Amino acid sequence: MDFKGSDTIPGPRTEDHLPHTAQAAVKIVIVGGFGVGKTTMVGSVSEIRPLTTEETMTQAGIGVDDNFGSDTKTATTVAMDFGRISITDQLVLYLFGTPGQERFWFLWNGLFEGALGAVVLVDTRRLEVSFDVIGRLEERGVPFVVAVNSFPDGPRYPVEDLRSALDLAPEIPIVECDARRRASSRDVLMTLMRFLHSLAMTGALT
Repeated sequence: MDFKGSDTIPGPRTEDHLPHTAQAAVKIVIVGGFGVGKTTMVGSVSEIRPLTTEETMTQAGIGVDDNFGSDTKTATTVAMDFGRISITDQLVLYLFGTPGQERFWFLWNGLFEGALGAVVLVDTRRLEVSFDVIGRLEERGVPFVVAVNSFPDGPRYPVEDLRSALDLAPEIPIVECDARRRASSRDVLMTLMRFLHSLAMTGALT
């Protein structure tokens, strides 16, 4: 590999270094169907330059990937997205965004290893793409919250109607968000942390 005369390999940027005050790290996974905004959320909230594995979509995916409702999308995550956010000086969240297409779901096994909880991003224009995602989380016993990503042309439903449509238990939080906005995405993560804390306090989190 040629670095044009350089004797060293470039390392991480100074601003990407883990804070020296960090004492604990939590792994969180952001999941959802194709095109619901997972990469956008990781990118908007991460305090470091996010790692993405987006590739240009080609005709090879026609008839294989269901991109109904995301016809203008030109790239897709094929492995994972990765970001980091400091909740406090001592607590750091590592964020892993999963690929949305079902043919890449085999990668979920590794991404979920050691995850404390998950955010399920939902697009109200395509609620059906969330059914299998939620089912897989429930099978694995991974605690999660549901974040309804607000698309401009997306219909708006009362929370209880969404809870019924997604067949969610009464205790699972549902919040509205704009995955493009850092503050909104951070609020979603804080909702998940509060939910995980409540589960730990009741002994439901193992």
